[in-house]
Amino acid sequence: MTKISGGVCAPKGFMAGGIRCGIKASSPKKDLALIYSQSFCSAAAVFTKNKVKSASVILSQENIADGKLRAIIANSGNANACTGSEGMISARRMAQLAADALLISPREVAVASTGVIGVPLPINAIEENIDALKASLLNNEKGHEDALEAIMTTDTRKKDISVEIEIGGKKVRIGAMTKGSGMIHPDMATMLCFITTDASIIPSALDLSLRRAVERSFNRLTVDGDTSTNDMALVMANGEAGNPPLTESSSDYKIFCESLDYVCVSLARMMARDGEGAKKLLTVTVRGAENEESAVILAKSVASSSLVKTACFGADANWGRVLCAMGYAKADFLAEKASVSYKSEKGEIEVCREGQSAAFDEVKAKEILGEEEVEILVNLSDGNVEASVWGCDLGYDYVRINGDYRS
Repeated sequence: MTKISGGVCAPKGFMAGGIRCGIKASSPKKDLALIYSQSFCSAAAVFTKNKVKSASVILSQENIADGKLRAIIANSGNANACTGSEGMISARRMAQLAADALLISPREVAVASTGVIGVPLPINAIEENIDALKASLLNNEKGHEDALEAIMTTDTRKKDISVEIEIGGKKVRIGAMTKGSGMIHPDMATMLCFITTDASIIPSALDLSLRRAVERSFNRLTVDGDTSTNDMALVMANGEAGNPPLTESSSDYKIFCESLDYVCVSLARMMARDGEGAKKLLTVTVRGAENEESAVILAKSVASSSLVKTACFGADANWGRVLCAMGYAKADFLAEKASVSYKSEKGEIEVCREGQSAAFDEVKAKEILGEEEVEILVNLSDGNVEASVWGCDLGYDYVRINGDYRS
């Protein structure tokens, strides 16, 4: 596998663009994106588990039911959630506008929205600028960057990746972009993620690979404990690489799955690093577990703990908070066998051994925890399975950002 440039436009046959149409009048940034495949695509998606779903999620669930798509239109600045029947009318209008511009069926268009909940979507702004959005597809050098900027909200970093692999003697590319900084918690963490690939793969195999990748990446990501109304991870595969069509039993299917895993884990780490107000990327790894499910549950509990996150913000080696967070998780372990270490570029230090304090240098521990990337390592000494979850610290800026988000 080789990392390449181009994001969602790296695979053959895909175009992207983005413009500002003024969905949120107070914001000067681009706010409307379009991704388009010149060929028909197999498609799959995973959506929020929140019982309150945006109109865009409901419509996209309908349109992807047959495993086929050709385009995605997405806006930021407005979630189009809790907007009643008018919200569905606006979502369908977005799909129709994109379809008319691209001369395809509205059933081939997924719709995504992100932003403030409960405010009607200013669909007129999208209608008035759909021609400019279509024209932005021709900006091949910056199209993927423009599209990425257009879906960002409180994000401070652009998050995209593209890789090239070989399948059946053909070069196959996977490109992806995501937004997500706040309202992020496991169970389809708050995000919009769009993935493109020129691999030839049947819809059922594509769906299985995406669900596996999401479970190993975005569902192991937490920032603040809130799961949104608009979460969506969507992949389109147009087959232009010319490889023999992949099925679940294909010899090269594993290569594709592992590459998709890599792409999604990379994006999950980027989102954790860019958590609202965050200064540090936290990786919580639970080792020595009897099974993967228990390891994930325990690691999620640690990464989600506000007390653990604030301790990391303050570079305080308060390992008791780690054991406490594991103790209320719905997974069994023996505290008297658990050990805890902190690790970063400054080194590694054990702070708890077999459920009790280990003698350690407080100054060294603070130095290790002061880095921008910190690992919390837990050894249960119960088995040989391990799993990692990604999160961030919790500081003053999170409250500042979210205290006046609506206004």
